[in-house]
Amino acid sequence: MRNFHLIITCEHANNIVPYAYKYLFHDAESKLISHTGWDPGALSVANYLAASNKVPIFYSEITRLLVEPNRSLDHPELFSAYTRSLKRSIKIYLLDRYYHPYRDQVEEKIGSMLKNGPVVHLSVHSFTPVLFSKIRSTDIGILFDPESPLEYSFCGNWLAALQQQLPTFQIDLNQPYSGIDDGFTTHLRKLFSDQNYVGIELELNQKWLPFIVNDLLIKALDKTLKKTVARLKKKEYLNNMV
Repeated sequence: MRNFHLIITCEHANNIVPYAYKYLFHDAESKLISHTGWDPGALSVANYLAASNKVPIFYSEITRLLVEPNRSLDHPELFSAYTRSLKRSIKIYLLDRYYHPYRDQVEEKIGSMLKNGPVVHLSVHSFTPVLFSKIRSTDIGILFDPESPLEYSFCGNWLAALQQQLPTFQIDLNQPYSGIDDGFTTHLRKLFSDQNYVGIELELNQKWLPFIVNDLLIKALDKTLKKTVARLKKKEYLNNMV
């Protein structure tokens, strides 16, 4: 029985604007520090989970407002209102400098890991508690493709484990977003469609992660993640999933 391998990514880790492009954001400070510019708290969680599990981590070093690493090349939100009107040559440069290198290194690492067994890819995000004046009730969202037996089983078991650890938290599957919306994990599912790739997005309500990670939350995430991945490594459990 081959082991499952774990990899962590964080596509919206930073709100950094490279010096050469600061002129584009001279009036955008409020946007850059908000959920529009990055996912506050997400990188801290991703780093903790990666260090605790001794697994690889990859994260984007720029704001999503420069170029969006979690969108496909043909997606209308690939470039933001601040960069959408740039010349095509500059956009191509931004893609070559920031977008492709980030995604390519993750693809290469997952491809290499898949040669030695199935891979669980956890993409860590956070979301604003209020969107368009609507309060979001979800505390933790686990996004996946319900058509994938591996992802369906993994997420169902992780949900159950988290609910035991965090009984007062609202933990939902495919909320506040759909697990099959355009994103990096969606792209990777297609790329590795003939292999045992498990692409999961973890969405954390920013009311728990303003800038300092909630200790109870992160330890529960780590404990239950370890437990769920360990179950995948049991042959009898895998046989029930495929």
